Amino acid sequence: MPLLLLIPLALLALVLLWALLLPIGLIQRYRYGKARRRALPWVVHLAAALSLLSLLIFFFSAWLVGHWIDDAPLYAGGGLLAGLLLGALGLALTRFEHEPKGLYYTPNRWLILGLTLIVAARIVYGLWQGAQGWSGHGAWLPRQGSLFAVGGLLLGYYQLYTLGLRRRLRRFALTANA
Repeated sequence: MPLLLLIPLALLALVLLWALLLPIGLIQRYRYGKARRRALPWVVHLAAALSLLSLLIFFFSAWLVGHWIDDAPLYAGGGLLAGLLLGALGLALTRFEHEPKGLYYTPNRWLILGLTLIVAARIVYGLWQGAQGWSGHGAWLPRQGSLFAVGGLLLGYYQLYTLGLRRRLRRFALTANA
């Protein structure tokens, strides 16, 4: 019998650990996101390919979940469009440094902070919606379209940013070889 009590306590401990580590994870994500980095060609090419694969899986899942979540593909597409615009803005605001060792770039800290805050706000909103659904204030699943909007925003931003970084890296390689 005492062993059965350990299962709910272990689940509660995991939830509390997640709640404690989530803000630390978001802060670390912001710190890494605004850091100066060297653009390594193989990393940039791999990131562009994997983000395209992520977009395909994301839209397939939005289409699939569209049966339960109202307008999920529409939210995903709107988020993607906004993310592409933010990616272009992010590239325009990124500081690039041409050095003999390679191309270095520093993303705009305010844009990275904004994206991190959007993720944090969506997590808080999702928890609030879950609490409202748990207390019986209506079905919460059909109203989760904003989750796809935020996902599309982040994937669109990252896709355009890595493609722009790849283009910038190619230009750098051409000027370095000339």
